[in-house]
Amino acid sequence: MLHPHTELRFINPQIGYGVVATRPIPRGAITWARDDLDQVFPAAQVMGMTPLYRDLMAKYAFVDGKGDFVLCWDLARYMNHSCDPCCISTGYEFELAVRDIQPGEELTDDYGSLNLEYDLTCLCDSAKCRKVLRQGDFLRYADGWDHLIAASFRLISAVPQPLWPFVKNKDAVQAALVGRTPIASCRENHFGVPVPTALGSTSASS
Repeated sequence: MLHPHTELRFINPQIGYGVVATRPIPRGAITWARDDLDQVFPAAQVMGMTPLYRDLMAKYAFVDGKGDFVLCWDLARYMNHSCDPCCISTGYEFELAVRDIQPGEELTDDYGSLNLEYDLTCLCDSAKCRKVLRQGDFLRYADGWDHLIAASFRLISAVPQPLWPFVKNKDAVQAALVGRTPIASCRENHFGVPVPTALGSTSASS
């Protein structure tokens, strides 16, 4: 489930469409939460699809920590990549705004955190652009992502959270907020065994 203060907009001919904020979204806001309407496909099922459908899955789905393909039912499937993202996937099956997001600003995450099946040419043009997103980026950058998450995580209870009802592991989040447990690492989302390579685009939008 994507944050309600967003809409789909055409970004440019090279990138296509993206998700843009319609109102200010503060740092610490949950910008996406995995919900029961998101479709889950085992890797074997995806590999058994025709090339047409495998291409669509490669473009719009991501691979979770279990190795399943997750196809978001709403506009979240249009979120583009940035090497300097404003949203990062936490270890609680939701994404968190790691800085204030202004109206008209595109919501982005780092595709390196989504268990890439193959290397992608990056089109983000940010000052931190890596030029190529690689399969090993997840573990290479996990510490940095965890640092950004930890700095924003404490704000969860201080800012409006329209997606809170969709958070499945609320008790674990609350325990971390009060310091009873450490904040879960984004490594919770890492799938350590490579899945078969799917077909699809070899470039990442902004």
